[in-house]
Amino acid sequence: MRLKGITGSTLKMIAILSMLIDHTGAVLLERMLIQRGWYHAMWQGEEALTQFYQSNLGLYALYFVMRQIIGRLAFPIFCFLLVEGFLHTRSVLKYACRLGIFAVISEVPFDLAFYGTPFFWGYQNIFFTLLIGLLVMIAFRCIAEKLQTRFVLKLPLYVLALAAGLVAADLLCTDYGARGVLSIMAIYIFRKVKWQQILAGCVTFLWEITAPLAFIPIAFYNGKRGIKIKYFFYAFYPVHLFLLYLIAYFCGLI
Repeated sequence: MRLKGITGSTLKMIAILSMLIDHTGAVLLERMLIQRGWYHAMWQGEEALTQFYQSNLGLYALYFVMRQIIGRLAFPIFCFLLVEGFLHTRSVLKYACRLGIFAVISEVPFDLAFYGTPFFWGYQNIFFTLLIGLLVMIAFRCIAEKLQTRFVLKLPLYVLALAAGLVAADLLCTDYGARGVLSIMAIYIFRKVKWQQILAGCVTFLWEITAPLAFIPIAFYNGKRGIKIKYFFYAFYPVHLFLLYLIAYFCGLI
């Protein structure tokens, strides 16, 4: 019997499309706005900025929709899918290794697309954030399984593991940083009751006003994997960033 709802692969495709739209806005449209004097107008004051928006209304409106509305849906879904992957993977070690390998592979395309250079140490791609979140979940599971004691006695270790993940994300300057790891862990901690999980996820993403909308399709997730596109996302992330860099380069935006 086929279950109604949205499969994991459908959620992943929604997130991938959202991410592509977001990155297109960031890599291409934002650079177009900058070339038209966006940053200069910011330094000139409110009147100059207002004039800039009026003269570039169409382009800025498209940029805003792509980045601040559609683009904000991607990361919450990827956080949810990371938790689902952790709960259902046959090998957590292999899962962590995949994330680590593609974090390294994706860093050069990420830096090229967003900073125009193959090596920029001031900010790291989203795979590093997901990897740190995964490692914190592993730590939580080990604490729960290895320590046969009351929750109150485990609590300091949970706090320590979470704090280590938050600090690591911020020190490494990963995409979304500590807030991203915190969101992953909120989705993981409240995983046993769906409405609580969704509520916790929405709360941790309130700092991006449209991001909680991502939990609408998540609410319809039916628990099924769907078609196998695991490696499609892993490959898509660095490839699409490199292609966006090439487009920006040959359009004279970099």
